[in-house]
Amino acid sequence: MNIAASGSGHQKGGRYMSENGENTIQDLYDLILGRRENPVEGSYTNYLFSKGSDKICKKVGEEAFEVVIAATSDKKQDIIYELADLQYHLLVLMADKGITPDDVYNELKNRR
Repeated sequence: MNIAASGSGHQKGGRYMSENGENTIQDLYDLILGRRENPVEGSYTNYLFSKGSDKICKKVGEEAFEVVIAATSDKKQDIIYELADLQYHLLVLMADKGITPDDVYNELKNRR
């Protein structure tokens, strides 16, 4: 995910964009939705959807654990890699449950 947290990116409509102006989270979410609607043979995303919510939830749990393990190593690139895996699996779970990135963004915005 190439989303700027602060400083190097910019905001558009209140959402952080990547340095090149892309909304990578939304783009990836749209790709995941597209794979669900138009399966591609051999696609890992399609594999997850075909196995159902239980498999998707297990993968989210596994990836979250891997983030924690990576974080204890203090190797920034390992942490980033595992965070990207977790983000991907969270987006698959969101698509499976009909939750959009905007739904999550709005919830976070309401918590300020």
